[in-house]
Amino acid sequence: MQKLSLFRLLPLSCVLLTACTLTQPGGSGSANSPQWRAHIQQLQQLNQYQTRGSFAYLANEKKVYARFFWQQYNPERYRLLLTNPLGSTELELVVQPGMTQLTDSQGKKYFSDNPEEIIYQLTDMDIPLDNLRHWITGLPGDAKDFKLDANYLLKTLNYQQHSATWQVNYQSYDTAITPPLPDRLELTQGDRRIKLKMDNWTTK
Repeated sequence: MQKLSLFRLLPLSCVLLTACTLTQPGGSGSANSPQWRAHIQQLQQLNQYQTRGSFAYLANEKKVYARFFWQQYNPERYRLLLTNPLGSTELELVVQPGMTQLTDSQGKKYFSDNPEEIIYQLTDMDIPLDNLRHWITGLPGDAKDFKLDANYLLKTLNYQQHSATWQVNYQSYDTAITPPLPDRLELTQGDRRIKLKMDNWTTK
């Protein structure tokens, strides 16, 4: 497959992703606590939600800055939209059981049964989408190694995938909504970093 030429550097997005980071409270809540179990139950009841914000992918000399929109239709079906500084669509990914459709900036469509594989083949971005759809709400997904903060919210996790380990750090949460949802997180794997800054959440 021909690689897609994605995005231009967007200094403003970089500023938004690196400035004003809020520190989470210290301490560690227990993963066996009733507070954590209740929080998990609340998150699992979020069958439909959407969030938008700033996205950065940094790896070696590859730097991608964009706006993103994530829409979860049900636990197995979601849509990820990446747009450039002018608001034009650069990439749209629609995922449902057994089928993934990726549409590029020219409107060309690509199909696969593996969202992680198709986005890597076309953009060179290694994004753990299967678990990111859980991590973005503050659920550990398939990760067994994780820590909570003093408010019984996910603070860090480590997840091994294909002999590589992804580390996720939750830098702040939006506690004005129920349940509290992340508004800033960073994924790291080797020299790869993915930064997400959520501007707002809409839940059902």
